Amino acid sequence: MVKPGEKTYLKYKICVSGAAETGHCAAGTLEKSKQLGKEIVKHNAVLVNGATTGFPLWAAMGAQEAGGFTIGLSPASSEKEHINDYKLPVDYMDIIIYTGFGYAGRNLLLTRSSDAVIVGCGRIGTLNEFTVAFEDDKPIGILIDTGGTADMVKKIVDNSHRGPGKIIYESDPKLLVEKVLEMIKKEKIIEL
Repeated sequence: MVKPGEKTYLKYKICVSGAAETGHCAAGTLEKSKQLGKEIVKHNAVLVNGATTGFPLWAAMGAQEAGGFTIGLSPASSEKEHINDYKLPVDYMDIIIYTGFGYAGRNLLLTRSSDAVIVGCGRIGTLNEFTVAFEDDKPIGILIDTGGTADMVKKIVDNSHRGPGKIIYESDPKLLVEKVLEMIKKEKIIEL
C-alpha cells in the first residue's frame, strides 16, 4: 500500500517474443521460457506477450506461477474473435488487449508498449517483432540456444550492416533478465 506523499514507480514491461508453434525449438526451450517468466516477476517487472501459444504462453505460465502480472496483446478485435477465429488461448493472462490489427499491427503495438523485448525460439513473426524493436532502438535480449530465429539473430544483425543495436545474447534466463533490466535502467535515466 502506497502511503500519502510516498513516491511510486512504474514497473518495467518486458515483452517475451517467440514461436507459437514450438516443434522446431531446441530441447528444454519451453522450460527455459517458463524460467524466463519467473525471472521477470522476481525482478518486479510485468510480462507482456502476444496472447498466444508456445514460447510466449510458457513464459506467462512461469510469470503466473511466480505470482506475477501478465498482459497479452491480441491480433483480434474481441475475445470471441481471439478464441474462435485466431484459436488463441486466454489462459495465464491477467489482461488481454484486443488490438484488432492482425498480427503485424499487434506486433508493432506489442514491442512499442514494452520497455524491452526478449526473444526466444521463434519463427517469422518473432523475427518481425525483433526487427521492429531493433528499428525502435529498444533494449533486446536474445535467449540463445533455444532454436529458430533466436539462434539466427546474431548472424542477421552482423550481415545487415546497421550496427550491433542494444542486444544482449545469453543462454541463461536469469542472467538475460538481469542484463536486460540493466539496459532498461540506463534508458530510463532522465536528466533534468
